[in-house]
Amino acid sequence: MKLSTRAQYGTRLLLDLALHQGEAPIPLRDVARRQEISLQYLEHLVTPLAGAGIVRTLRGPGGGVSLAKPPRQIKLSEVIAILEGSIALVECVENPGTCTRSELCVTRDIWGELSSAMNEILESTTLQDIAERQTRKEQADVVMYHI
Repeated sequence: MKLSTRAQYGTRLLLDLALHQGEAPIPLRDVARRQEISLQYLEHLVTPLAGAGIVRTLRGPGGGVSLAKPPRQIKLSEVIAILEGSIALVECVENPGTCTRSELCVTRDIWGELSSAMNEILESTTLQDIAERQTRKEQADVVMYHI
């Protein structure tokens, strides 16, 4: 499975918001600059995320985007479902009726196991988890280059 840029950039948007949690609403242009993603693309991603209650937006002076709930309460599985839809590798994993061979097909079993493994990781990983990983990675980079 290959995630679309929609899921990749949406996750980076949320990671950026998590890293700046507690600040005033963050102008989307600041996120665009830091994440090197076009402002127009980010604007397109905010709508479904706001509709799902992941982010909230504030218009006008001092406006921007912020997380609607704490990063520890936002699972990556939820984010991917909003932005990407199903993570099943093939249609027959979620909808066996699409193939007459579904019940006897061992490859369907393998694709189902892969989908389950991916879902387990996404379900057990929160935005807080990836924000902490990012912070550790940045700290290690500073130590590595400033010794």
